[in-house]
Amino acid sequence: MPTSVVLIDPNKLFREGIKALIAGSDFQIVAETGSPGEVHTIQAVSQTGGAPPQLVLFDPGGTTDALQAVGLLRDAFPDARLVLLTTEMDTHYLAAVLQAGADGYLMKDLSPEALLQSLRLVMLGEKVFPTHLAALLVSGRVRSDTAAMPSPRGLSRREVEIMRHLVHGDSNKMIANHLKITEATVKVHLKSLLRKIGASNRTQAAIWALNNGLSDNAHTLTAAG
Repeated sequence: MPTSVVLIDPNKLFREGIKALIAGSDFQIVAETGSPGEVHTIQAVSQTGGAPPQLVLFDPGGTTDALQAVGLLRDAFPDARLVLLTTEMDTHYLAAVLQAGADGYLMKDLSPEALLQSLRLVMLGEKVFPTHLAALLVSGRVRSDTAAMPSPRGLSRREVEIMRHLVHGDSNKMIANHLKITEATVKVHLKSLLRKIGASNRTQAAIWALNNGLSDNAHTLTAAG
C-alpha cells in the first residue's frame, strides 16, 4: 500500500508538479489544499476509508506562520509525519520548526529523486533537512530556544547515553536494545533528563544535545542533499 499524503501549498502549479512527481511512486496524494488553515476540510477529504493520512507535505506560504502551521497540523494529524517544503533557507527557523514537531525541512529545489528518498527516510522515523544546515547544527553555530536551557547538571551517564541516541532519532525500543535495558527504564530516564534540561519533547532534547556537544559526530543526523 502506498503512503497516503496530504499536500498543502498556496501555489496550485507547484501542487500539480508534486502530484505528477509522486504518481506511480510509493506515495499517494489523498487530499490537497492551499493553506494549513483549511485543516478541517483537509481532514474530511483525506480520511478516505476511515484512515488518516500518514504524511503531510506543506508550505504555509504567506498566509500562515510555519510554527503555527506545524501546531495546527500536529493537532489534526497526530500520527502523521510532517515535512515542510520551502524556499526559505533559515537555520534558526529550522531548529524552531523541528522543536515544534516537524519531521523534515526540505528545500523546493531538491531533485525529484532526492525528495522521494528524503520522504522515505522520514517514514522510517528519520529527521531530514539540508546537508549544510545539518553541519551547522552539529557545529553548534545554530542556536534556537534550546540554547537558553540550563547546563546538564545532574545528568547521569545513562541519561547522556540516551540523549545521544535521541540525536540519532532512535526509538525507545532501539535504545533499550542497544543499552540492554527495558523500555520502561528508558522511559524513566527520558522523563528525568527532559525535566533536567527543561525540554518538553524528544526533538527539543536532541537539538539541545547538538547545541551542547553531546552528539557523537556529524553522521548522527540524516540530511537531504
